[in-house]
Amino acid sequence: MRQDWGSFIGNIAIKEKLESTYQLGFEGKQISTDLKVSDGMLISENKIISGNMIVKAHSLEEAVEMAKNSPILKMGGTVEVRSIIPMEN
Repeated sequence: MRQDWGSFIGNIAIKEKLESTYQLGFEGKQISTDLKVSDGMLISENKIISGNMIVKAHSLEEAVEMAKNSPILKMGGTVEVRSIIPMEN
């Protein structure tokens, strides 16, 4: 799997489409609207987000095509593709 991930990320990087990628840790805290802090991470429908990748794409469809090669799909996982909205000062 490690080699698959290296190839997947490397191929995107070679095309100069990779901005950043991070694997998320397994420890976390949740803060609710009343500022109560609890241990753990959000698990919805028995699924968690395990990492993220920001790529340069001209369209959502182009990003989807890149995501179709993700090794997580071979492991039975899913990939979610979203646009991002840069924060402005």
